[in-house]
Amino acid sequence: QVQLVESGGGLVQPGGSLRLSCLASGFTLDYYAIGWFRQAPGKEREGVSCISSSSDSTNYAESVKGRFTISRDNARNTVYLQMNSLKPEDTAVYYCAAAPSLSSSCPDEYDYWGQGTQVTVSS
Repeated sequence: QVQLVESGGGLVQPGGSLRLSCLASGFTLDYYAIGWFRQAPGKEREGVSCISSSSDSTNYAESVKGRFTISRDNARNTVYLQMNSLKPEDTAVYYCAAAPSLSSSCPDEYDYWGQGTQVTVSS
């Protein structure tokens, strides 16, 4: 069974922090690039961040640059998204996705997707 399961979402006040986790089951993330996406109500899915399989290449949406950090722990088969200085506009369902890749860059498409975790930033 191949699964990606997101966790760590919840309700947080503006300026607060959350760390999202993406746990892979049924396959190893060692040779996979991982992307984080989000979708707010009434809006299209938006790429937030990605990390290459070698962990030497990361990308961030301009809206989150400097506030979010993506990282991976291959031993735990887990990818994290540390979110700091959260804003109400960060409110969305956050998804992680994986694609097999040995490239130093992030892929354009992803093969596996999680079910998402809700992040709500509100006072």
